[in-house]
Amino acid sequence: MTRPVRPLRADAARNRELLLAAAEDEFVERGVSASVADIARRAGVAKGTVFRHFATKEELIAAIVGGHLAALTAVARRLLDSADPGAALLEFLTVAADTRQQHDLTFLQTVSDGDSTVIEIRDQLYASIGALVDRARAAGAIRPDITGMDVVLLVCAPVHVAGNLPDPAPDLWRRYLAIIFDGLRPEGASPLPRPAPSWP
Repeated sequence: MTRPVRPLRADAARNRELLLAAAEDEFVERGVSASVADIARRAGVAKGTVFRHFATKEELIAAIVGGHLAALTAVARRLLDSADPGAALLEFLTVAADTRQQHDLTFLQTVSDGDSTVIEIRDQLYASIGALVDRARAAGAIRPDITGMDVVLLVCAPVHVAGNLPDPAPDLWRRYLAIIFDGLRPEGASPLPRPAPSWP
């Protein structure tokens, strides 16, 4: 069951956005042990303001993660109207990798794994990715044995691969995304050794 969402006044909405941005910066710098007091100080609000918006630190983390997942879901849904399904899938993967390069929140996602709202938004994202893949496959832009879950698992790969270097160029991930996307194309494809996994 999702939490009810009540509309916020303009000032309250502004404070919430300030808190989310400050909290993300604080967590990136200090890890999940960052204190609510430090987050409030960075956002320029009172500590009580944090708790008026988020009852716990875990709820704050879930809001950060959920916000990023929701933004990617909006991108995927917009691209479902594209006239070129292959280009749409590549654009989504590019946006997703660029977002991960700028906001690598893997450590926060682990904390929010059990949050019902995050799970719901994540499932919506995966369904939207699946729809993009279905369209690209039907158009012959990608090989016929590629599934939505294959692409979900590949979303993080370009940035992760580039991150194995001690000081990679900021856009090095684009090289590996190009290699990955070429591997999704039907030209020269050989049979895959195992079936695609499904999400548990």
